[in-house]
Amino acid sequence: MTPPSSRALGLLAGVALDAVFADPQSSAHPVALFGRAASAVERRLYGQARVRGVAHVGLCVGAAVVVGVAAGRLTRRRPAARVAVTAAATWAVLGGTTLAREGAFMAGALGSGDLAAARARLPHLCGRDPSGLSENELARATVESIAENTSDAVVAPLAWGAVAGVPGLLAYRAINTLDAMIGHRSERYERFGWAAARLDDVANYFPARVTGALACVLAPLVGGSPRGAAAVLRRDGHRHPSPNSGRCEAAFAGALGVRLGGRNDYGGRVEHRPELGNGQPPAVGDISRSVRLARAVNLSSAGLAIASAWALHAFHRRGLRKIR
Repeated sequence: MTPPSSRALGLLAGVALDAVFADPQSSAHPVALFGRAASAVERRLYGQARVRGVAHVGLCVGAAVVVGVAAGRLTRRRPAARVAVTAAATWAVLGGTTLAREGAFMAGALGSGDLAAARARLPHLCGRDPSGLSENELARATVESIAENTSDAVVAPLAWGAVAGVPGLLAYRAINTLDAMIGHRSERYERFGWAAARLDDVANYFPARVTGALACVLAPLVGGSPRGAAAVLRRDGHRHPSPNSGRCEAAFAGALGVRLGGRNDYGGRVEHRPELGNGQPPAVGDISRSVRLARAVNLSSAGLAIASAWALHAFHRRGLRKIR
């Protein structure tokens, strides 16, 4: 068994682990440990200069890549161990099951009229200030977050895992975590966080478009039309300030038949996002539909990632035979 086949089996096992155990909220979780280490590096390197941000990202992402490469070398001649390491890394970086559970909680809280519980839980999904949000605004925030994070938490890590194995999995999660920590627009991170934000845009460029395409294809599962969803994606996907999030949100809006976008308050920093899609803003019932669509996209992307890893395995074997 050559490394790519071990990679495919490890991805499959990691997806299964995420489905069963989800993403435990623990300070000992590898992503949490990485976040604390990145914060420590930031304290030493921070300054209002892009070059300092580049150094910060280079050190943090580089460390994740080194760990991944070392794991690969240590298990190079032990296929079973490589499968186990790949499975553990995949489980550590995926967040699809947790995302679906958060969406289900929001749907339940809003469905029962418990705005306080929904507002308290929204920060698990996004960085908006929930204190003054109405029921419909909470529903819109949830649907938009599910759409965006379907790519960030599932499609993108699986894509990078299929192409680059454990180093790809760890590097992507490091990049995405840094973007969440310092890649947002604020006085503190306008320059220092520039590199993290731009690198995250690059890492998510292809996965976001795969997410959008899958959401369109799977639109009938939530009562939508693939053609209609694709039309919204083509028309509105580029209107979002993010080059990637807009593709995911526009495709989900088209598939669900709702309109996303509007005023977002990020704790005093207000952004007015362009409208994506047709129809009315999401209602509470649309949250469960968005979760159903996200789960379908997650499962489909897992299948594509595993198939791609197997295809790389076959290509690798053919190349070896030609050399011999």
